[in-house]
Parts: sequence; C-alpha cells; structure tokens
Amino acid sequence: MHELNYPEAGGTRHTPLPPGYRHLHEELPLGHGRAVLSAAGEAITTFRMHRAAGTGIRVDAPRAAKGVQVEVSLGFGPLRLRAPCTVVWTVAEEDRIGFGYGAREGHPMCGEEAFVAELRADGSVWFTVTAFSRPARTLTRGAGPLVPVFQRQYVRHLGRTLRRLANRP
Repeated sequence: MHELNYPEAGGTRHTPLPPGYRHLHEELPLGHGRAVLSAAGEAITTFRMHRAAGTGIRVDAPRAAKGVQVEVSLGFGPLRLRAPCTVVWTVAEEDRIGFGYGAREGHPMCGEEAFVAELRADGSVWFTVTAFSRPARTLTRGAGPLVPVFQRQYVRHLGRTLRRLANRP
C-alpha cells in the first residue's frame, strides 16, 4: 500500500507541471535573512509547520527524506480525512530547503505537493507551495470547485504558520 497513485513522481520539482491536473503555485513572504531561511527550513522538513498549523501528521521518520511515509489528516472523529503520502524528493541547498510528497493509494487526491523555503538575492525569504492534483475518490470529485478553494486557503494558513515559526526570537 505504499504505491503512489499517479505516475509523475517528482513532478513538483521542476516546471512545467504535468498536464491533466489542477495546478497550484503560491508564494508567501516569510521575512528576511539566513536565520529566517534556516528556521523555516527546519520547520518544513521536520513537519513542525504542519503540526503547528493544526494538521494531524504521522510520519515514520523525524525528518523529510526520500521514501519517508507520511499520513496527513484533517478534521475530527468520523469526519477526519486521512491522506497517505510518500516523500518523493528533498532539497537542502544553501538558499533552498524543503521537500515534495506524493499521494499514495487511499489518498482523496492523485498528485503531488511541494513545500520549499527560499532565500532570494535581495535577502527576502519566501515559502513556495507547488502542487498538481486531481480528485481520486467520490468525495473529492463531488466537492468539485471547492477543492482548489480549500487548497489555497490551507496553503495560506500554512504560510502564516510558517512565518510565525520562522520569525520567533
């Protein structure tokens, strides 16, 4: 049950994103300087960002690495939506830190999502989320146009959470 439910593993690492999916690309400012990048990268790759945002998250390793199994969940009790994923790539460069994970069988969507903090030439630090997805189950197909709205709101919530984490004294 660790099979990805889509064939384009690693597709969020580069553009263009694979055709046949909804595409999402959001860039949110986090602050300035290497300390903000370091703190943001640590929060992203240890899944602290997800936890601090109120997302349920179970992982089989403390840090994102290729092959790490992740289960993201949202909601409560019987309304809890579980989304099994696998980390398909990571980046730990001088000016970029993050990872991408892909949906596994049982996920309500098919596709991939990436979370990267980047220090730009002007010293600003940005959080970028890139994703491609399409519904994989009746529930998400039925939600239709609400799914991308929810995804954007969730990404913006993650960005606000990460900004707070990355700028703590």
